[in-house]
Amino acid sequence: MVLGMSLQTYTAVHEIISLIGIGSGLVVVAGLLANKRLDRWTAIFLVTTVLTSVTGFLFPFKQVTPGIVLGVLSLIALTVAIVARYSRHLIGGWRRTYVIAAVVSLYFNVFVLVVQSFEKVSVLHALAPTQKEAPFGITQLVVLIAFVVVGIMAVKKFRAAPVAVTSGRVAA
Repeated sequence: MVLGMSLQTYTAVHEIISLIGIGSGLVVVAGLLANKRLDRWTAIFLVTTVLTSVTGFLFPFKQVTPGIVLGVLSLIALTVAIVARYSRHLIGGWRRTYVIAAVVSLYFNVFVLVVQSFEKVSVLHALAPTQKEAPFGITQLVVLIAFVVVGIMAVKKFRAAPVAVTSGRVAA
C-alpha cells in the first residue's frame, strides 16, 4: 500500500501523471519553438513533472536505484525551470536557463518512458530483455540526440519580445 492505494493502483496513478507531464511537456516545447509561452500548459507540465518525480520516490525500494538518481536530477532541473520562469520572469539569461531546464526535465521523463516501454511492451522487451542490447541503446541515443537538437532550436527561437522604439524613446 502506498498512500492508501494498492501498489497496482498507485503505479497506474504515477504513470498517468507521467504521461500528462510528457504530453504537456511536448506542447510546451512546441510553444518554445514557436516563441510562445503557453502559460497554462507550462504550469501543467511543471506541476505534473514535479509530481512524477515525487511520486516516484514513494515506491518501495531498499537501495538507491537509477530511477531515484534520475528523480533527484529531474527535481533539480525542475527547480531551476520554476525559478527561471516564475521568480526571475524569464529576464535576461533566465530565459535561456528556463528553456534548457524545461527541455532537460522533459527528456528525463521521456528517458524513463523508453525504459518502461522496453520493460513492459512485449515486442520491445523481446528486442532488449536486459536493456543492454543495441536496440535499447540506439533508441536512447536517438532520443538524446533529438532532445539536444530540439533544445538548441528552442533556445534560439524562444526570444523575448522586442522592445518598441518610437521617436528615440522606448515605448512601455
